[in-house]
Amino acid sequence: MVRISGPSAHDVLRQLAGRLPPPRHAALRRLRDARGEVLDDALVLRFEAGASFTGEAMVELHLHGGVAVVGAVLGTLSAHPGLRLAEPGEFTFRAFRSGRFDLTEVEALGDLLAAETEAQRRQAVRVMAGDLANKIADWRTALLRAIAMTEVTLDWADEEVPEDVGPEVAGLLGQVEREIRQELVRSDGAVRLRTGFEVALVGAPNAGKSTLMNRLAGREAAIVSSVPGTTRDVLEIPYDLEGLPVRFLDMAGIRDTEDQIETEGVRRARLRAEAADLRILVDAPDARLGSLSALGQDGDVRIWAKADLADGLGLQLSAMTGMGVDELLREVANQLGQRSSGGLVAHQRQVEALERVASSARQACDGLGTRGAEVVSEDIRRALSALSRLTGAVGTEEILGEIFGRFCLGK
Repeated sequence: MVRISGPSAHDVLRQLAGRLPPPRHAALRRLRDARGEVLDDALVLRFEAGASFTGEAMVELHLHGGVAVVGAVLGTLSAHPGLRLAEPGEFTFRAFRSGRFDLTEVEALGDLLAAETEAQRRQAVRVMAGDLANKIADWRTALLRAIAMTEVTLDWADEEVPEDVGPEVAGLLGQVEREIRQELVRSDGAVRLRTGFEVALVGAPNAGKSTLMNRLAGREAAIVSSVPGTTRDVLEIPYDLEGLPVRFLDMAGIRDTEDQIETEGVRRARLRAEAADLRILVDAPDARLGSLSALGQDGDVRIWAKADLADGLGLQLSAMTGMGVDELLREVANQLGQRSSGGLVAHQRQVEALERVASSARQACDGLGTRGAEVVSEDIRRALSALSRLTGAVGTEEILGEIFGRFCLGK
């Protein structure tokens, strides 16, 4: 599919196809170049300005997919004055500029295009549908009401103010701050859901971590050997766990060693294990956890590997036979599912903007009755400015370029 957007899009289609179909109706048209030679028999659609993805007049050419066909059509289009190939993300950028999307919805569209699991898709769709934009609109309305009521005391400085606006302003600012703080609490789970959770396999050498890793991967992803210290670097496998994006990490067995390379592997293993969202503590008859249990955190899962050889503490599992693996995956999904909290704020840029809004709202609220209305009004104005940056109403070209640059040419 070739998409053309801009004020001359319909004129270009008329030159290619001879006549235009009704708006938003697919029609079969024979496309010709400037010499009248046939390029393709294609389905074409046109969209009026204000009723298209970009908000501009737009055309879609649904071509036969051969390389030569597409190349011939693109060559013909490139010869038209004023037409050029779109930059990455330019169609979405034009939609943003024309008010079809705000910046949070643009980021959600990028998340939807990158979604690999069902949970990621659902999260992106919620934001694209306007769930976050609606909340932002409510916060903006409350802040505008608060600043208007604050500034009325400036307008009536030499006269009696009709009523004490302080309590209502405090209520509006407090409500905005509370709701934003609640959303920020859920943001960590939303960010992790978008970027993926890390689950580290932690244990002593020969505990069975690599065998379990291969069972999860469904292939020989890790080298399995009876020689301690075989795994030196961190091995990752992606996993769709009940819709949650997960990366399982296999790493060096943690122990004291004189081998410099293995020592570095152990150091990296400790760092990754501590930073992971969840740890599977692997205990085994011949490779006890011992002091490694101290690496565990709340919610971590302890398993007894090699349960086909002996019984022990923790979830009973044998990676060799597959016993207990399904139970382990259900427990990991349960723990991570509790952390993917249904939040809407899934980007660090959004988190930072909302933190500024909440901080400014709190500062304004604290200043009521103790500082001048001019200062309180300026605090509320800063909150509104941060909110505008969140939606893209106010922003920098660097931020916009970084966001839209992630999209492909077709978007």
